[in-house]
Amino acid sequence: MFDIGGLIAGFAIALQLGIFQLSPWAIALYPAVVSVKGVTTGLLTGRLSTALHLGTVYPKFFGNTQSFYKLIGAIVVLTLTTSATISVIAILFGTLFWGITLADFSAILTVMVATMSLGLLTTLITTKVMFISFRRSLDPEVIVFPAISTMADIVITFMYIGVLNLYFSSDLGQWTIILFGIFNVGLVLITLYRFIRKADFLRIIKESLATLLLIAFVVNITGTALRGVNALAGIRREIFIVYPAIIDLIGDVGLIVGSAATTKLALGALAPSFSSIKNHAKNIFSTWLSSILLFGVLGVLALAINNKLSLPGISSLLPTLFLTNIIAFIAIVIITYAISIVTFKRGLDPDNFVIPVISTLADSITTIALFTVLSIMIL
Repeated sequence: MFDIGGLIAGFAIALQLGIFQLSPWAIALYPAVVSVKGVTTGLLTGRLSTALHLGTVYPKFFGNTQSFYKLIGAIVVLTLTTSATISVIAILFGTLFWGITLADFSAILTVMVATMSLGLLTTLITTKVMFISFRRSLDPEVIVFPAISTMADIVITFMYIGVLNLYFSSDLGQWTIILFGIFNVGLVLITLYRFIRKADFLRIIKESLATLLLIAFVVNITGTALRGVNALAGIRREIFIVYPAIIDLIGDVGLIVGSAATTKLALGALAPSFSSIKNHAKNIFSTWLSSILLFGVLGVLALAINNKLSLPGISSLLPTLFLTNIIAFIAIVIITYAISIVTFKRGLDPDNFVIPVISTLADSITTIALFTVLSIMIL
């Protein structure tokens, strides 16, 4: 239900479709900023929740432990590193699929770094929410994580739209967002100066960096697929209104199925083989029913927001969303279950690998599924 809040981000995109048409890379980078912010938020909440319960971090900003400040510092470093890496990979994808040239690299790097630098504000918000929830004994997996995930999507969407408007407005706007990037670089240098010799700080960077670099590649595939959706959807704003919410929802589906499977594997209730998926069928089927119901709710709300709530509108949008749901759900469940088995056998930390990879793959899978369905509908 928290994912319904993603319609706010989608409504912002629908209102600003014009700004996304000013350059081929503008729409393609959107999944990147959403995915990276979602992953860094997931890394922060996962580690912070554990640390709060272990007592290695206190629920306050000032006078906290070194572990807390190292964690925040690692998020700052990873944000800049991933932003730069995505920009480099975006140029490779862009020259092949988006119709851009190497001359666009400075624009992509500037916009990406500035957006993610502003996105660090969500790190402070996330941390504050985690502190409040810990004091009130709220379950992070049930309440806090979904709420923070949706909040991060909304905030980073507004920030990306704001940065694009500044960049395309004037030279002064471009210099303004360059200053945001310089501020981020300054934070990274200060962080490295303080913690570069700390083994636990370096461990967080090393364990998370490989996953984030993989994600940097995947999000560019998602961006390419979203450009295809943009071309096929045309002026159908309801598609863009619902888009952030459905990618978030399929990501949550993957996490629900994967988390439950990992728990059962640890308890011995599931054998570590793909054939045991039949013993996980009840969880999978109930999750699918919930997801397809919410896809319908999201579709109706998107049409209402766009003043198209009519029988023709419903008969056009809902079949598109339901087919997208079925394709994306089957794909994410198969991949999630396989990843859960592999990570269980190898003893990998889900906070560092499973959760970030599944959430990012869900964005890509859902976007490709939507593009496929729109292509079929047009034919």
